[in-house]
Amino acid sequence: MVTIGVPRALLYYIYFPMWQRFLTDLGCKVVLSPPTNERILNLGTQATVDEVCAPVKVAFGHVLDLADKVDYVFVPRLVSVEPRAYICPKLMGLPDMVKHSGNKMPELLSPDVDLSRGKMSIARALSEARHTLGKSVWPTLRAFYLSLGENHKVEQRLMSGLTPEEAFHGTAWRRTPGVRMKVAVLGHPYNVYDPVLSMSLIEQLRRSGVDVVTAEMLPQHKIDVGLQGLSKELFWTLSKKVLGAGLYFVKTPREVDGIIVLSSFGCGLESLIADLLERNARRSEFPFMHLIGDEHSGEAGVVTRVEAFIDMVKGRSEHASNISSHGNLQHRPTSTT
Repeated sequence: MVTIGVPRALLYYIYFPMWQRFLTDLGCKVVLSPPTNERILNLGTQATVDEVCAPVKVAFGHVLDLADKVDYVFVPRLVSVEPRAYICPKLMGLPDMVKHSGNKMPELLSPDVDLSRGKMSIARALSEARHTLGKSVWPTLRAFYLSLGENHKVEQRLMSGLTPEEAFHGTAWRRTPGVRMKVAVLGHPYNVYDPVLSMSLIEQLRRSGVDVVTAEMLPQHKIDVGLQGLSKELFWTLSKKVLGAGLYFVKTPREVDGIIVLSSFGCGLESLIADLLERNARRSEFPFMHLIGDEHSGEAGVVTRVEAFIDMVKGRSEHASNISSHGNLQHRPTSTT
């Protein structure tokens, strides 16, 4: 039996159920790398150049962790997953970066997916995969079509407030009784859900009695509401979802009490989205915080900022509704003289 390793990084947080079903139905054994830890982060940092963002360094670490455990590591080249929109350029080039990094890397299974060129891209990707694995046409097509339903099932679980890891592996968290605050945590999924890159942000908020909602927990029609009115359609798939979710929450402030945006140092796309969201939040006097992380970030400093943000939101809602989260008077007192 062929063994395929799947790195627990990057687009794993979106497509893992589909990938797992596809590979398993082809008769492969799927091996998943462990959750990100300091060892994996260090492996990736040592294997890449300094200029690469932390999520890519983490991905390298996961590939190296799997190297001597599997026959192939699954690192697809995802260029576009919807018409007229694209994935991050570094993710597009990840297979080449891994192959030519100068490190001893495992054999990769890297089908190209580019839906900007039409549905024939899927046929080409399936052809690449089946030739590498030595499979015939019809079993490959059958495995692909059965795998499409897996992500739909997971989407339903995400809508109930589960994170991808909880939805994928059947675990759940217990909501704190009497929760009165809900905060949106927004960012690319590989930042928001990775335990090291996110500095355990979601867990921190939950331990503080805060309910958390992310972009992946919103139905598409709400994302579309947020994107309405933009002068130009964003052509980056992941960033478009983050922006749509954030603008939706700003437009409908009763949905959440505040927004925290999590991004990686040096990511141009995330910087753009965070700036757009902060401008809109400031105009609407909506509580907003932007956290920027990299491979050197620690959890301790984030805990302090998150606690201060929670206290600010609580205080504003209970005692100081006339003061905005940005320190400006919303309603100036009228003169009595």
